[in-house]
Amino acid sequence: MVIGVLQIELSIEGAASLKDKRRVVLSLKDRLHREHQVSVAEIDMQDVHRTAVLGIALVSTSVPHCQSMLDRVLDKVRFGRDYVLSDHQLEILSGQ
Repeated sequence: MVIGVLQIELSIEGAASLKDKRRVVLSLKDRLHREHQVSVAEIDMQDVHRTAVLGIALVSTSVPHCQSMLDRVLDKVRFGRDYVLSDHQLEILSGQ
């Protein structure tokens, strides 16, 4: 079993309130789940209306497949229109 974890930090400059931020985050979470079958959750900075930190997880059968899928997710996030990707970390865990 292989587990891929991608943590992304987004800057949402157009958000004037937490409601604006939630709209952007929910839209991205739904799109990533629907198009890539990954699990997505907001994991930090919930009370900051211009920054979002999301955790994205994927379970796979091979490291190359997992890496490829998370690279596609990251490419999708890079080209968002309501936010800017500020930072990201990718980790792949391999078990027996």
